[in-house]
Amino acid sequence: MNNQTLIDDVHLELKVELGSTKKNIKDILQIGEGTIIELDKNANEPATIYVNNKAFAEGEIVAVDENYGVRITRIFNQ
Repeated sequence: MNNQTLIDDVHLELKVELGSTKKNIKDILQIGEGTIIELDKNANEPATIYVNNKAFAEGEIVAVDENYGVRITRIFNQ
C-alpha cells in the first residue's frame, strides 16, 4: 500500500469564489428572485479556488451542458 492510497478517501472542502461584497442587513432582507448583487470582481477576472478555506488556485468559469464548472488556470505555490 502506497502513501496516496492511505489518503485517497480523505474529504476536503472545495469552494470557488466568484467575488464578494458587503451589504447591510436592510439590503439583504430585500434580496429576492431576479436581484442582481454586484461583486468586487469583473466578469473577466479569474475565480479563486479554495481547499479547506486556503486559496489554492485560480480558474475561469465555464459552462458544461446545463451546469457550471471551473477550468484551473493557475495553481498557487505553497
